[in-house]
Amino acid sequence: MLTLRFILKNLLRHKLRNSLTIVGIAVSVLSFGLLRTTVDAWHAGVEASSATRLITRNSISLIFSLPVAYEERIRAVDGVSIVSRGNWFGGEYIDEKNFFPNFAVDARTYLELYPEILLAEDQRAAFLRDRKGCVIGAKLAARFGWKLGDPVTLKGTIFPGDWGLTVRGIYTGRDKGTDETQLMFHWDYLNETLKKTAPTRADQVGFFIVGITSADVAASTARAIDARFQNSLAETLTETEKAFQMSFVAMSGAIVAAIRIVSMLVIVIIMAVAANTMAMSARERMGEFAALKTLGFGGGYLALLILGESLAIAFFGCALGCGLTFPAAAAFGQAVSQYFPVFQVSELTVALQGASALAVGLVAGIVPALRAQGIGIAEGLRRIA
Repeated sequence: MLTLRFILKNLLRHKLRNSLTIVGIAVSVLSFGLLRTTVDAWHAGVEASSATRLITRNSISLIFSLPVAYEERIRAVDGVSIVSRGNWFGGEYIDEKNFFPNFAVDARTYLELYPEILLAEDQRAAFLRDRKGCVIGAKLAARFGWKLGDPVTLKGTIFPGDWGLTVRGIYTGRDKGTDETQLMFHWDYLNETLKKTAPTRADQVGFFIVGITSADVAASTARAIDARFQNSLAETLTETEKAFQMSFVAMSGAIVAAIRIVSMLVIVIIMAVAANTMAMSARERMGEFAALKTLGFGGGYLALLILGESLAIAFFGCALGCGLTFPAAAAFGQAVSQYFPVFQVSELTVALQGASALAVGLVAGIVPALRAQGIGIAEGLRRIA
């Protein structure tokens, strides 16, 4: 207790300097946490992927479609339990700045394949009955103030025209990583319209979602599906949902790497600032350390005082930074919700914030602590004069 009192009293000797150092550490911890959360948000789709879902698409590129007739042939492959189909619709609401993901899907099978999408039974039934109905996420509904029964018109980009829809369901996510900013409507509505307006584009699917009986058969089932369409006019590429999501993350790998590097540089910079603070504090008190040694206090005890003070500054800075991370992340996530639908601070991020603050405290205090431990009594007393 006496040692702890010494450490806390020393923190109050230079209130402004130590307060600014604590604030600096807090800002660095906050910045580190937000940058790490941004990286996590980039990988949110990957983390939310299921091991029992495969994605089958055109082997050339996702922009090329597949015949809808492939669905029955995929369903006949061993290991396949259910198949759904979908198209990235890419529609705009009023203006292109109002971007959000929207898909045309086979409603019944899609909802079966994604149990993490929680939808009230009456809303599910209403959606399945209405060919022009749509289901939207809770965050998307809050963003535009949409309610059940509201009309929504999407301006087609990939599929030109004005597409009138009616909100029949508002879903929530079972898991915290579930994207609640999406809109799904009936693939049949899209296909029937295309048969009238663009017959050559009808009966084409952007991707198939394949439910499998077990994660253990994912590789063999994927190979079997692709083998079935080998040497056809539209060959397929089947991969796990996680690998499919990772292909999009890989496109921006340089950006993610840059964010990680910046987050580490933030910690290195604050290490230098904290080390300078502790070096100044120790240098000013060398005479006191010599006096303590004459009273019988060992060098190890003096080193403990310096290191304890450094760790205390890091602790208070870390506590302040971590405390600010959650409201800051909530505000930032709200501002960029159309780009990062899932922006949540993970337990790992908080743990890394604590570890980085601990590293700052240790690195900043270790050299001054060693100097205090090795100071000679005569040399230290001369500094009092």
